[in-house]
Amino acid sequence: MSTLRTMPVGDHGLLVELGTGEEAGALHAELLRRRAAGTLPPVREIVPAARTVLLGGLEDPGRFAAELSGWRIPLLVPGEGDAVEIPVRYDGPDLADVAALWGVAEDDVARIHCAAAFRVAFCGFAPGFGYLTGLAERWSVQRRATPRTSVPAGSVALAGPYTGVYPRASPGGWQIIGTTDTILWDTGRDPAALLAPGTRVRFVPCVPLVPEGSR
Repeated sequence: MSTLRTMPVGDHGLLVELGTGEEAGALHAELLRRRAAGTLPPVREIVPAARTVLLGGLEDPGRFAAELSGWRIPLLVPGEGDAVEIPVRYDGPDLADVAALWGVAEDDVARIHCAAAFRVAFCGFAPGFGYLTGLAERWSVQRRATPRTSVPAGSVALAGPYTGVYPRASPGGWQIIGTTDTILWDTGRDPAALLAPGTRVRFVPCVPLVPEGSR
């Protein structure tokens, strides 16, 4: 890890700040691995964010922080592990704008997006909404200058380095490139959220893409 800073949160919490989102994801994965192996001190919550991981319910946060500084944390391997597949119709209202920003054809936006190995870095904004990383930095796009007052549930959208799927209708300023019928949040399901931090995700086009070079 290039940088790692720890800060106490109350009597039993610890906030770990990393240098990059990739490092935060790697630490989150290592914490889960150690908890599953029974080698992690008792902890009630492990909550990742863009560049931090919050641990709640630690008996001795100071001691854990000291131990953490000596950990060797392997970086994540893109595409490693099983993935949740989400079928997508690449028919979003911002598809043409994203294609223009990328300097590619609209079909190529779908091809680039489907080729990426995504991972849920963290969740937030709305129940079931995951912030997915996996697109190369050159494909980052800014949010819309004017957010929409209502984005339909199932909208697949881009903002900055992230891809997200709106679990319900809500206001939003992300660039919508497609739609899916996949249910992201279902209170009748256990767990209710389809996507959790660390989950691998693969987007699959509902309509076969035209092979590159045959247009």
